Amino acid sequence: MHHTFSPHGVCSMQIDFDIEEGKLHNVVFTGGCNGNLKAIGRLVEGKDAAEVADILRGNQCGFRGTSCADQFAKAIDATV
Repeated sequence: MHHTFSPHGVCSMQIDFDIEEGKLHNVVFTGGCNGNLKAIGRLVEGKDAAEVADILRGNQCGFRGTSCADQFAKAIDATV
């Protein structure tokens, strides 16, 4: 199933991803640190969505209190 999430408090403006049988696919961040966010998408491809959310949850970018990775965890959590 395809999901679109609008993150808050970070540079990326949108996160699109698919979850099929509990696994992440086609993760794409719009905006933000292009190279780093492409790397996240590649690293999590085919991985268990719940496990990825557990790893990324709470990651912070500077003083923001969140990060694109943390927002991705929130996006995954919102699908459950």
